[in-house]
Amino acid sequence: MKVQEFFNEHPVFRHEDFVAFLESTGSSRTKTREALLAYHVEVGHLLRLRRGLYAAVSRGIDPEVYPVDSYLLAGQLTADAVVSHHSALQFHGKAYAALNRFTYLTRNTRRPFEFRGQEFVAVLFPKALQAQQAELFGIVTARHAGGKVRVTTLERTLVDVLVRSDLGGGWEEVWRSLESVEYFDLDQVTYYTLKLRSATAVAKVGFFLEQHRDALMVDESFLTLLRKHVPKQPCYLERSRRTAGRLVPNWNIVVPPAVLESAWEEAG
Repeated sequence: MKVQEFFNEHPVFRHEDFVAFLESTGSSRTKTREALLAYHVEVGHLLRLRRGLYAAVSRGIDPEVYPVDSYLLAGQLTADAVVSHHSALQFHGKAYAALNRFTYLTRNTRRPFEFRGQEFVAVLFPKALQAQQAELFGIVTARHAGGKVRVTTLERTLVDVLVRSDLGGGWEEVWRSLESVEYFDLDQVTYYTLKLRSATAVAKVGFFLEQHRDALMVDESFLTLLRKHVPKQPCYLERSRRTAGRLVPNWNIVVPPAVLESAWEEAG
């Protein structure tokens, strides 16, 4: 494979991927690969996004205005990056509103990164999943914009945005987005929720599924299984903002009236 073919197949790539490609062709000299990268940046074939991260640029287009796909970028910010939360909803075409903040899962802490008015935020894989070596549950690799993106499934995304509504755009955005999804594999939703080993997560997911049991055809068996793991003490739908709300006994969770009654529908 020639260098240009590598660029064609990797619209956004990390330095180590380019090194691995060169080594596969028999070129392992550090100066050679660094000179190659520098040359292609200089002539406008590559756009350096940040240290160790590049975007391939179509011939004849100014690199400074060349459109870089946000999902490809987010998926390459770390070697293990996975597009997640609201960004996953957007990727799957199920977000109610488009946001300029893109979230990705990773095992290591990273500072937020900004590129052309968009913010890219790293979120650590849940500790419970790391302890079980189950970080990759509910993750798929999808072809997109000439490259590949690792992204959470709709089932995992449902749970993730209910657990972290702040990463889902807020409760209205979460509710409206999830309500646009016609079908979820509830076996996967339930299994993943329990893998998190969090009673609060169980309460949030259980409440949402029960509230939408008709639309999503939620069998009672899923709710019964989740109810076995509800919190022993009342918890809040949003722990950081313990606003007044109504206790939902089935899930031992306090839910704000706006969420309980979908008040935004009336406002709309």
